[in-house]
Amino acid sequence: MMKWIWGSMLLLSMSFAIFAGNPDSILDSMLEGAGEAVTLSISLCGAYMLWMGIMNIAKDAGLIESLSRLMQRPLQKLFPSSKKAIAPITLNLAANFFGMGSAATPFGLMAMKELKKEGNTTNTASDDMCMFLSLNSSAIELLPTSVIAMRAAAGSQNVYSVVVPTFIASVFAFASAIIACRIFARIGKKIKR
Repeated sequence: MMKWIWGSMLLLSMSFAIFAGNPDSILDSMLEGAGEAVTLSISLCGAYMLWMGIMNIAKDAGLIESLSRLMQRPLQKLFPSSKKAIAPITLNLAANFFGMGSAATPFGLMAMKELKKEGNTTNTASDDMCMFLSLNSSAIELLPTSVIAMRAAAGSQNVYSVVVPTFIASVFAFASAIIACRIFARIGKKIKR
């Protein structure tokens, strides 16, 4: 579906540029946009490499395991029927906590596989799977590294001004996700009866 939307937008913009008598602007804009995309990608690579390195050091030092043990009790309350999935869920939430959404993806996939093994024999998502997906989408973010890197690449004068508002908003989103999942799980159970 998205390919049709992007394709139509591209064709529509090219048609307007040709109709307006300014077809040269199409190629100029495309080249300028491609150049900016490469510059942004390279500047983001540095930030991602830094935080991925820090996460690997933390993992090798045993900090991730300690965090996993610390978070095991609260996460078991959120995921009562999924004991083996707690470790990858913790790693996913920790990566999101430090603003590394890309690093969180492999842990999220591992967590979903474990959740599927433990509590779901059908093709319908279990309550634990829905809870994890909600928490992953609304994860508490202490340091939004991607946003900070983008703001730095764009030349922002106050790059870190988004840290506190992002943290506050993510805490509210996280709590709202937990509450919404609990409410919908109860409604679902009543409907099944």
